[in-house]
Amino acid sequence: MKGKNIYIIFIIIFVLIVIGGYFLIQHLSNKKEETSVEEYTPQEEIAEEQFRQTIVSLYFVDKESGKLTPEARLIDVKDIISNPYEKLFDILKEGPKNEKLEGVIPKETKILKTYMEKDCLVFDLSKDFLNFELENADKKNNLIYSIVNTLTELTEVNSIKFKIEGQENENLKDVYTRKNVS
Repeated sequence: MKGKNIYIIFIIIFVLIVIGGYFLIQHLSNKKEETSVEEYTPQEEIAEEQFRQTIVSLYFVDKESGKLTPEARLIDVKDIISNPYEKLFDILKEGPKNEKLEGVIPKETKILKTYMEKDCLVFDLSKDFLNFELENADKKNNLIYSIVNTLTELTEVNSIKFKIEGQENENLKDVYTRKNVS
């Protein structure tokens, strides 16, 4: 009889533990629902224009040091989607926003044609592009690498070749690749 009593007490304790565990689990799951994450509503809505903007690095010459320096510019993707090469070139030609920097592309320069040859972008420009001091290697390098460093930021462009009015020019005969600036 003692064995039966122990057995019955054991079953009663087991049933109480199972029922107690069930209610404890129910209680904890109700608490989780109460503390669930609520949807966040921003105080200011993000405008459609903000979704379309991207940052590009444009390279200009520092007036004090004479070295190429990047200037970050926020531009609308819609403006560069159809022809990014010409648009970025035009932005470079317009010049920097920062007063400590200066543009180097002659304002009269016109793009006659741009096209890709594998991963090399070919720029066919008007002869006005040659309006720099041919003897001054720093000015020539700044002019070339202002364009090269800006446009090689685009994934598909690894190098740039310049032509002047459809012809190769002795002063710009190389294929130019990105140059580190410091």
